[in-house]
Formats: sequence, C-alpha cells, structure tokens
Amino acid sequence: MAKFELTLPKMGESVAEATITSWLKEVGDTIEADEAVLEIATDKVDSEVPSEVTGVLVEKLFNVDDVVQVGQVIAIIETDAQGSVEAAPKTEPVKQVVAEQVAVAQVSQAVETTKETVAAVSSSEDRFYSPLVKNIAKQEGVSQTELDAISGTGKDGRVTKNDILAHLESRRSAAPQIAKMVGTPKAAPAKTEKPAAAPVMASGDDEIIEMTRMGKIIAHHMVESVQTSAHVQSFIEADVTKIWNWRNKVKDAFAKREGENLTFTPIFMEAVAKAIRDFPMINISIQGDTIVKKKHINLGMAAALGDGNLIVPVIKDADQLNLVGMTKKVNDLANRARLNQLKPDDIQGGTYTVTNVGTFGSIMGTPIINQPQVAILALGAIRKVPAVVETPEGDFIGIRYKMFLSHSYDHRVVNGALGGQFVKAVKDYLEAWDSNREI
Repeated sequence: MAKFELTLPKMGESVAEATITSWLKEVGDTIEADEAVLEIATDKVDSEVPSEVTGVLVEKLFNVDDVVQVGQVIAIIETDAQGSVEAAPKTEPVKQVVAEQVAVAQVSQAVETTKETVAAVSSSEDRFYSPLVKNIAKQEGVSQTELDAISGTGKDGRVTKNDILAHLESRRSAAPQIAKMVGTPKAAPAKTEKPAAAPVMASGDDEIIEMTRMGKIIAHHMVESVQTSAHVQSFIEADVTKIWNWRNKVKDAFAKREGENLTFTPIFMEAVAKAIRDFPMINISIQGDTIVKKKHINLGMAAALGDGNLIVPVIKDADQLNLVGMTKKVNDLANRARLNQLKPDDIQGGTYTVTNVGTFGSIMGTPIINQPQVAILALGAIRKVPAVVETPEGDFIGIRYKMFLSHSYDHRVVNGALGGQFVKAVKDYLEAWDSNREI
C-alpha cells in the first residue's frame, strides 16, 4: 500500500491561499481518480479539489474554515500501489518566516520609532508596497526600514494588508517589555486613536443578517478600490437604433445556426475591444510609480452568481474574437457563473471591465474600478426615446433607441481627455454599425 499526499493546487496567478468550505469525503471513504474530495473558496471564486489517484481517504489535515496555502498537503489518500508517501507536484513552496529574526527586527524598530519622527515610506526596485499598505504605515508611524523588515506573504514576497496589521499587533504586544528595557522617552508624542464607528442599534423587530463570505470579500474590495484609485466619471449617450434593428433581424437565424442566443453584450464587448486598441493607455495598471501597459486585451464582464452576488469572468484576447466567437464566450461564462461552475482561471488576468447596469433597469451608473485595472464601463438600459434626427433634407423628431455609457477611471493616470475620448470611441463604433452586416 502507498500513501498519496493531496495538496492545494495552484489556482491562478494571484491566488496564494484558500479556505476550506466543506469536505465531500470522510475518512474511510473510497475515492476515484478525478473525483472531488473537498470544496474550497478563494477571494476570487469557489472551486472543488479533485483527487489525482484512486484510493481511500485515511487522513484529513485541515478542518472546515481553515485557511490553506497553495502547495500545502491537505489530505492523505492510501492507494493500492506499493511504496512510501507520494507527494503531488508542489506548485509553489510556502514561504517560512524565521521567528527569531522577525522578533529582533520588531523590537529594535519599535525602539527607534519612539525616538525619531517617521518619514514617508516608498516602494523601491526590490520591494513594492501598495497604496493601502503605505497609508497604514503612515498612519501607524511605521518607518521605511521597519516596513522593509516585514516578511511579506503576497505575490513575490509583497507585504499585504494582513502582514502589516499582524506586525502592528506584534509591536503593540512587545511595547510594554520594550518600555521596561529602554524607558519611556520624555518627548514621546501621544498617539491619536481613530474615532470608533458609530454603533448600530437594532430594535427587537429588526432582523440581523450575517454577511456571506462572498459579500464580505466584495465589501472589502470595494472599499480598498475607493481608497486606492481617484475615481472620476465621464458620461455619453449612444444611439443604438441600427444595432437594435439589426439584432432583431438576425437573432432567430443566428440561434438556429449556432445554437446560441445573440444578446447585446457581445456586440458591446466588440466595440469596447476596438476602442481599447485605439486607446491602449486605458489598458494599463499601476505598480508603484510605474505604469504596466498590458499587451493582451482581456475584458472582464460582470455576471450574476446564483446567490445574487456579482463576479467578473474574463474574456481573454477579446480583440481577437469575431462576433460569433465573442457571443459563445459571453454566453458560456454567464451560464457557468449562474451555476457556480467558474474555474479560477476564468476570472484571472482581466485588464478592463464592463458591467451592464441596464440589466437592472438603471439608465446609468458610476461603477467602482476593479483593481488593479484603471477603468470600468457601465452600460445603461436601452430606451426608446424621441430624438432629433439630422438628414440632408433637414432635421426632424423621430423615435430612436438610446443608452448611456458611464466611464469610471483612475484620475492618477487617466486624465479627462483620455477617459472622455475612449468612451466617445465606443459610442462611435456602436453608432457606425453596419445594418447589412452578415455573421
């Protein structure tokens, strides 16, 4: 008999850990190869972990709600093969923290921060710090050298929010002992505590509802995005009468031939992809004081999950797809999102996001940027409205199908000219639709 180590597989470029939400197998259960053993949740998507071998589950190393790092062994499966414990290929080694070195660094740096004024921290070629981490460091009086000494658990060793908060907690715990060793400086400034949030009073008739795990993640990401990016918006109205009439003309034949429903979403995605090719500086991210210009145009599209929350699956290389390919990709991602069947790779690598607020009847919206992107486009509801129609014979009032496009962008790197020109380009592509187009 041999034993096989089931490890947490790599689930995407930026996913380093996952939470176990449920075990689908118990100790003693027989497991077939490729059969799901447990369910996990990341800050991106829920997924299942299958077994790579056939055997019997003999040991579970973690419980429900435990957080597991990528590459860690989570279960032992006994197989019929001869040999010792077989380890699944490790995707990435989990970084180990040398406790003694960290403790020394924390004590020494805590002493120094009581003696001198802390300067503003910054990123370097060797160490990148997000704006959120910089803000926390500034508010808590963390010096540059102290921040550089923190061991990061993020991608490429980056210091995450949790890393710096854990360091601050350790520093506070060590403060009484440090004070006994070095004494309290006479000129030590009093620390100003942040005002506590006003308590919410619930009466006996109110219902208390616990936020879902996904809801908590979304709330955190939204707040972090607003704290990171300088949001501004540009709005424009597009006449989509040609698209409305063309779709009505071809949708039945398209569904019969392709077995797919032709919605407006792939048409809009095609226009957005073309506009990004015209204005590639919309397709960027910020890394410290540098700009990363993305080579691929990967469009995220906000889609509804089965529980009503939203997720953003990604259409990879959207500018390389024709309308048929775009339609099939949009429908596939939307359907799997509703069924909670998206895979981690389906939501990785987005460079620009489109959300359709018109689905809910809204004529426009001011969406929050999906970090680390720098812009997001909201599509309003298509409305039948009276409008001035210009013709060579003169102007007249006619019935037109129109919609608002709302463009939110990060004013740190996207100025009003670029933000406005981009959304104007999307409008122009939509209004220039070929009514005789064949697909």
